[in-house]
Amino acid sequence: MHPQGTSATRRTRLRNALAVALLLLGVAPPVLSQSHDIAPYLSDIRATYDLPALAAAVVQDGTVIAAAAVGTRVYGGTTPVTLQDRFHLGSNAKSMTATLAGMMVEEGQLRWTSTVGEVLGDDIPGMSDTLSAATLEQLLSHSSGIPTDDEPMLEIYFNDNAFDENPKDLRLRGIDAWKDHELKVPEGSPFQYSNFGYMIVGAMIEKVSGQPWETLIFDRIFDPLGLKTAGLGPQATFGRIDAAIGHRIGTDGAVVAMLWGPAADMPPILGPAGNVHMSVLDYASWAGWNAGQGRRGPALVTPETLHVIQSVHVQTPVRLNPPPGTPGTGAYGFGWGVVDFDWADTPLLTHNGSNAMNLARLVIDPAQDLAVVVLTNFPGRTADTAVGEVMQHLFQTYSRH
Repeated sequence: MHPQGTSATRRTRLRNALAVALLLLGVAPPVLSQSHDIAPYLSDIRATYDLPALAAAVVQDGTVIAAAAVGTRVYGGTTPVTLQDRFHLGSNAKSMTATLAGMMVEEGQLRWTSTVGEVLGDDIPGMSDTLSAATLEQLLSHSSGIPTDDEPMLEIYFNDNAFDENPKDLRLRGIDAWKDHELKVPEGSPFQYSNFGYMIVGAMIEKVSGQPWETLIFDRIFDPLGLKTAGLGPQATFGRIDAAIGHRIGTDGAVVAMLWGPAADMPPILGPAGNVHMSVLDYASWAGWNAGQGRRGPALVTPETLHVIQSVHVQTPVRLNPPPGTPGTGAYGFGWGVVDFDWADTPLLTHNGSNAMNLARLVIDPAQDLAVVVLTNFPGRTADTAVGEVMQHLFQTYSRH
């Protein structure tokens, strides 16, 4: 089954979406304290910016000290969202793919300096020299020379064969289709936000592990952290409106709820770049684990490896009016931005994510073991402004500084 609409229309939609950035032992999810009621504040913001739903949580020392989900699952609808409603994370899943890569490094199956050619050369012969030489750390930090999504990449992601094979095979086929391109590192900063690069990382992880990325993210991240609502693809169960449904805004300004099926998310080939969904509480669990710098169970990777993932690897150029869901400035680690906000005392870990139907943002201060996550089921700059306002307000409210 293929998505509806012409190829040109689908490519246009995907171009808009992907410019958006497309952010041990089992352990119980963080305890939710009822002492901080942020629902009235979120309700005011949701109404001010005319969003269908808005959810946020604050995690301090591994405990969720404030959380709420307000609004409705569908714009203009009546079914309210709950704390268990699934929201889409978009590119905020890149840090999860980076963590899987860190596991492969710790297990000796990959090195940060492993090249695409070393890992995938037998499966994809004839790669350009520059593509073959791109390293895992360059791909994870968007500094390999692979550009931001362009027309040839969109043809790979979203074409009439995009749903005819398993995602693992589609990723190899996609890299093979692009293998003749020479990578070009721009002058100044080498940073170029690249979903394609994370797709390649996914293929490298799959090659050395022998398992699909989709299986690994459940077995190695979702299950150990106890993220019961976590899943892949559109948030809602097919045929049910049982989650915070994403929305598109048409050229005429009309709001359309995107319920299920291929049109409700990016193609599966892009899983490693960002097609994860989960509840705000489960997302708080992930954020809290990262805020704890890997010193709080479960031991997904060692604190030393997590430090590498969260550290600056490239400086990002200033981008005026970046699309919602993509970084504007600062620095970048592996799946994490490192940004010096004017409302925080020190640079913070952060990321934005959007599939052009939803928006997710988070900010983490490991020094305070503090994290804030904010989610909405609406796209665009207005939603980005609202989510950013909530993120700043909650961080400043609960920061110890």
